[in-house]
Amino acid sequence: MIENNVNKKVIQLKRLTKKYDTLTAVDHLDLNIEKGEIFGLLGPNGAGKSTTILMMLGLSEPTSGEAYVCDINVKRQPTKVKEKVGYLPDNVGFYDNMTALENLLFIAQLNKRPLAAAKEDALHLLERVGLTEAIHKKVGKFSRGMIQRLGLADVLIKNPEVIILDEPTLGIDPKGVAEFLDLIMQLSKEESITVLISSHHLHQVQKICDRVGIFVKGKLIAEGDLNSLSKKLISGNPYLIEAKINPNQQDKIAKLREHLLVREDIRSIHQDKELLAINCLKDLSSTISKEIISHDIDLIGLAKKEYGLDEIYQSYFENEEKLS
Repeated sequence: MIENNVNKKVIQLKRLTKKYDTLTAVDHLDLNIEKGEIFGLLGPNGAGKSTTILMMLGLSEPTSGEAYVCDINVKRQPTKVKEKVGYLPDNVGFYDNMTALENLLFIAQLNKRPLAAAKEDALHLLERVGLTEAIHKKVGKFSRGMIQRLGLADVLIKNPEVIILDEPTLGIDPKGVAEFLDLIMQLSKEESITVLISSHHLHQVQKICDRVGIFVKGKLIAEGDLNSLSKKLISGNPYLIEAKINPNQQDKIAKLREHLLVREDIRSIHQDKELLAINCLKDLSSTISKEIISHDIDLIGLAKKEYGLDEIYQSYFENEEKLS
C-alpha cells in the first residue's frame, strides 16, 4: 500500500443490491477498497460478481444502495465514472483485421486522445505488456493470452485511476496466467493504480491480492487478507505447525505435549511416527521449536502451513453443509 494514500477509499459500495424479480443477485453489499490496493472479488460462477461490476460501472442500475468510484456517485454520473475506470471484461473484443497498434489508436481516439500522444503511449504500453513483437500483427492471429495483454493495454491507454478485471485469466495457459498476474501487480504498485479483480480461480488470485472478499449467493461472507480470512472461516485452527522429531523419545514427547496443551492458543497435537502436527490459533513456529529443544527432543525439521483460499473456501462450504 502506498503510504500517502492510506485510508483513501477509491471504491465504496453501500448496501448495494440488485434484484431480478424474485432473484437477488447482489444482496446489500458493503465494500471499501483503498487507493493502490489490489482487491480480489472471489466466488463461484453465478455468485453476483459480474453484476456487482456492472453496477459499479453504471452499466446496470441497482435496485437499492449506492456505489461511489473516485468519489463519484455512479448512479448520478455514470459517464464521469467511465472516464476514471478501465474495464477488462472476461471476453474482450477487438477488430480482427486491425493490428494491435491500430486497435489501441482507435480506442485512444474514441477517448479523445490526440493522435501523436496516443501513438507514443500505445507503443509504450504494447512494450509494457510484452507485445512489442506483435505491434503490427493482425489481432485475429492473436492467442487468448495475447488478447488479454492487449486488453490490459487497451484499459491503460485512457490513464485510469481504477482497473476492473472480470475473470481475466480464463482460457490462458498457466505460464501466461503467472505472467499476466505479475504484470497487474507491477502496474498497481509502480503507478498506484487501484485494481479490482473478479475470479473463481482462488489459488491464482491469492498470489497478488492485498485483500480478498469471498462472494457467495450475492453476499460478501468475509473479507480481509489470508490470515484474517483463515481465522474467520477455518474451523478454529488457522495454523498447522508440523515438527519432524526423533520418535524414539516418547517420554519426553509426552511431557512436551502436556506442556504445550496448557496454552489457550494451541488446540490439538497429533503424532504420526516422527511427525508432530500442532494446530494453533496463531503462528507459534518459533515458540514450538524452542520448546522442543528445551525438552531435549531431537528436532529434525519444522514447517508452517498457512491455509490458502481454496482451503478456506472449502472449509466455509463444509461448515454450511453441516448447518443445513
